[in-house]
Amino acid sequence: MEQIQVTLTVCFEQPFWIGVCECVSKEGIQAKKVIFGAEPQMQEILQMVQKRWYQNIQFGKCISIAKKEVIHKNPKRIQRQIKKQTKLCGVGTKKYQETEKQSRQRSRTKTKISEKTTKEKRETSWTLKKGRKMI
Repeated sequence: MEQIQVTLTVCFEQPFWIGVCECVSKEGIQAKKVIFGAEPQMQEILQMVQKRWYQNIQFGKCISIAKKEVIHKNPKRIQRQIKKQTKLCGVGTKKYQETEKQSRQRSRTKTKISEKTTKEKRETSWTLKKGRKMI
């Protein structure tokens, strides 16, 4: 008995909701795009799958699937590669990276300002001490 795996993925592709039907069998994989229009309800999807599945969906050419051999990779090497990639591009979304950059910039400016004020305080106290010694 031949096994067939059928998958329906519903997603929003500007300006319509679409369904991507994939059929995987021994021969290979076939796919078809179904346009829903407005956001489909669960009942509409179930109805389409149960009643109109074979009428509406005409799959395209079958593409053969060649199985790849699983190559074992050293987990430590994988960790090193991941660490190297995260160093290059950073972790998190662009928004998170931008907020981190802004907070680092704010802390730098605060430290510069505090260094400046402490230097001024030292100079004023030094000039006061110097002025007392002369009198």
